[in-house]
Amino acid sequence: MTNKQQSVVRRAIVTPDKHFPIHDKKAIKIVCKAIEIVKPDIYIDLGDTGEWEHFSSHYWKGRSAKPMEDLIPLLNKDVKDVNKGMDLIDKSLDKANCKERHFVQGNHEVWLDKFVIRYPYLEQYTTENALKIEKRGYEYHPYNRKKLLKIGKLNFTHGKYVPKYHAFKHLDMYGESIMYGHTHDLQRFTKTTAGGTISAWSLGCLKDIEADEDWLSGRLTNWNHAFAIIDFYKNGDYKVEVVEIINGKTSLWGQLIDGK
Repeated sequence: MTNKQQSVVRRAIVTPDKHFPIHDKKAIKIVCKAIEIVKPDIYIDLGDTGEWEHFSSHYWKGRSAKPMEDLIPLLNKDVKDVNKGMDLIDKSLDKANCKERHFVQGNHEVWLDKFVIRYPYLEQYTTENALKIEKRGYEYHPYNRKKLLKIGKLNFTHGKYVPKYHAFKHLDMYGESIMYGHTHDLQRFTKTTAGGTISAWSLGCLKDIEADEDWLSGRLTNWNHAFAIIDFYKNGDYKVEVVEIINGKTSLWGQLIDGK
């Protein structure tokens, strides 16, 4: 393989579940700073960008449903909060002159589309409309479809399977290298096949882990804050660097990045 074939042609930053507005503020600041340092050609959002609490069917379906006049202000606040979070990242992407942007729908975003299926006259709340996907310049990839976002030899999806060894499960089910979020923890599984080596990466999350203490009811988790930098080569090969964020800090290319 020649140096020309292996020359880096594109670099990407990939971010997992942020769950705005219950994101980890330090982690998001670090991601924004990293974008401005790395200046990626590609940005990939793996979904569950918003928490979308009030789009949960608990609020609009069955006996617990709220009257629509009470629900609409809550939905509008969710939309405002998540857009505010996306604005933070988009501002850094603009500074870095990153033109290629992908939004991979997460299962929390699916709640919006299910709500609109129930109330079709409220189409402003679909994922694409609520997040102004087209206006922001993102290419939209619906939730866990068979046709995944694929760049080079690496696929991207929000994630679906949650057993203990979910990286193995994703690789086994998809049969190609894949990166995903959803599980909020870090895992990698690699397999050598007749066609070469394939891997699956679970990328952790960027949400405020402590904010889920009530929901977790004291259960311990393996959740981690992280994002990825990927170098893509002309022949489709790639190199993945998983950047962990520990106690609101990380290091990138020899430089300390503090989320303060």
